[in-house]
Amino acid sequence: MSQERRAKSVPMRTLIPNMITCGNMLSGMLSLVLTFHGHFVPASWLIFFAVFFDFMDGKMARKLGGSSSFGVELDSLADLVSFGVAPAMITYSVYLKGFFGVTGAIVAAFFALCGALRLARFNVHHVDGSFQGLPIPAGGHFLVSFVVAGIQLPPFLMTVLVAATGFLMISSIPFGNLKALKPHNLNRHKAVFMWASAFMLIAVLRNKAPLAGMLIYIVSGFAGVDWGKW
Repeated sequence: MSQERRAKSVPMRTLIPNMITCGNMLSGMLSLVLTFHGHFVPASWLIFFAVFFDFMDGKMARKLGGSSSFGVELDSLADLVSFGVAPAMITYSVYLKGFFGVTGAIVAAFFALCGALRLARFNVHHVDGSFQGLPIPAGGHFLVSFVVAGIQLPPFLMTVLVAATGFLMISSIPFGNLKALKPHNLNRHKAVFMWASAFMLIAVLRNKAPLAGMLIYIVSGFAGVDWGKW
């Protein structure tokens, strides 16, 4: 005789962060839908919405004490969709479609694969401090920033950029963890400088500001800047 099992209720402190993570994945899925219909700029902006959910789920989990192994795995799956697959499809549709037969598709798939490897390595070998390799949210945002900025690049050049971004994600180059910037360890003068610089970029560059910000972050990795300590 089969024994009836009663489902255990999920505590709200665990459910809330996971629901926020689902907002991350939903943004990525809607971005893919918009991409299929040719709305590339709105699809790119949804990737920026996804990073808000990606930031808030971890923060809420720590605040409520609701961190779980299930949440970690769900977060990685959401990141792969929103910052790996969706940016790859956007970039392929805008810049790489039809480039040397299937070459553009292979390069876009390579980026998504590198994102998956980056997330898997992070889950099994994560240490506090700087990230090992370019984080997948930064890689995805870097690619879609070209679409948001309205910059037209030759397919060959975009192929190189996409492949190089993929290699950066699986590299061992340390990139600063911006989540380490917290009120209790942030110098007030430096905080004012950072916010003023961000607003200046937005005011001067407008839709090109996200691309400029991502370029600054990537260059800071090569320069060895530790944002948490800085």
